[in-house]
Amino acid sequence: MSAITPERKVAHAVLRRTFEGDEHTERAFREEAAAVDLTGRSRSQAMWMAFGAVQRKGTSDGIVSRFVKKKGMRPEPAVMASLRLALFEIFFSDGTPDHAVLDQAVELTRLAGAGHAAGFVNALLRRALRERDNLEAMIAEDSTPKAAAFAHSAPDWLVELWWREQGESRARSLLAACNLPIERALRVNTARITPEEIIVELASEDLELKPVEGQWPLAPAELLTARGSLSAAEDAAERGMLVVQSRGSAAVVEVLDPQPGERVLDLCAGPGIKTGQIAVRVGRQGNLVSVEPSPERAEEVAAQLERLGFHNGLVIEADAREGEILSSFDRVLVDAPCSDLGALSSRPDARWRKSPAVIERVIELQSDILDRAAQQVVEGGTLVYATCTISRRENADQVRAFADRSGLEIDDLGSLAPGLADETDSRFLQLLPDRDHTTGFFISRLKRPVVPTGSG
Repeated sequence: MSAITPERKVAHAVLRRTFEGDEHTERAFREEAAAVDLTGRSRSQAMWMAFGAVQRKGTSDGIVSRFVKKKGMRPEPAVMASLRLALFEIFFSDGTPDHAVLDQAVELTRLAGAGHAAGFVNALLRRALRERDNLEAMIAEDSTPKAAAFAHSAPDWLVELWWREQGESRARSLLAACNLPIERALRVNTARITPEEIIVELASEDLELKPVEGQWPLAPAELLTARGSLSAAEDAAERGMLVVQSRGSAAVVEVLDPQPGERVLDLCAGPGIKTGQIAVRVGRQGNLVSVEPSPERAEEVAAQLERLGFHNGLVIEADAREGEILSSFDRVLVDAPCSDLGALSSRPDARWRKSPAVIERVIELQSDILDRAAQQVVEGGTLVYATCTISRRENADQVRAFADRSGLEIDDLGSLAPGLADETDSRFLQLLPDRDHTTGFFISRLKRPVVPTGSG
């Protein structure tokens, strides 16, 4: 038996912390990788295995259930972690010979204190290899919601939601995109350095940067696409020269279009990525107020602004529905809490944390935040409502109802970007991960009409 690789130890620990400890995968990975000083390619390999095995839990668990027929005989959590990691490697990763995957899974099981189940793990994985052709055919079959849930490792309710709202073809395509590698993009802090300068500074064999290309609003001038290892950019990020940000996320601020010197309110600011983008655009003469209810995330927003060199932004730790904001603003951003269904490829455990109940809860929260946001918009001012989800009730339905009761007028964004228009209402934009290869943001823009002087 060979020694367990550090990468697999980390991945196995992350799986256990995610599904036994109910911890967020990204944070668990950062801590586990740091604890054993994983860097460079080793860290990237561990991340690939950990994130992939978390994402593919649905498929792996389906295979285990197929082979463990006896009711109530589900393997204990430590054993499931070994099986999920090994099955991910066998069916979705080409880097390791099958015999090595089996060997490592057995050793991980023993290391986890479940040596009594080592033979079971070995037998189940050997059976999976014997039936590989049949299992791969099942993974390739997604013509029904049930088959698609297994094939793409998604909860049944999500598959049914997209099947109903997006249609079969789009639903299948979206589900497949949930398991693809995430987009690699960086936003340059143009208050400190130009995109051209950072491209030259970071050019190496391991990293290639180039300007984003494409249609508005997916191609802000300060955004770069990255090919290669982002570890080379970590020092520049620490110095506030750039920030990792998807094109979809940056598109929200591109639609908001804050101008130098304006007053801007970011009403759901954490963790501060868009806040920093706004800060650069309004400049030091502008007035930026950020509201975030979570103390930890409020600290992240403040740290983000500090790192970028903007010391005059006000960060308020408060509930967006209730916080005292004694001003009105030219532009208000509501990047609302949502079900995150447009970001499943970048948040590996998100699909297992969401449910129809989450959607019901956030719909009410979004509505309350929008009502508060409307109070802060000056005449002639702009409000942008955005989510990183693909859910009609949180998106188009939410905005139409808000416009009806607030008196704000909906801008026709679809006329500016027809290829990105929401199919249910072309005045809105719905970015789609399968089509646009970025986070699935919904973006709407509304304006408060100017009341003519002397009217009323």
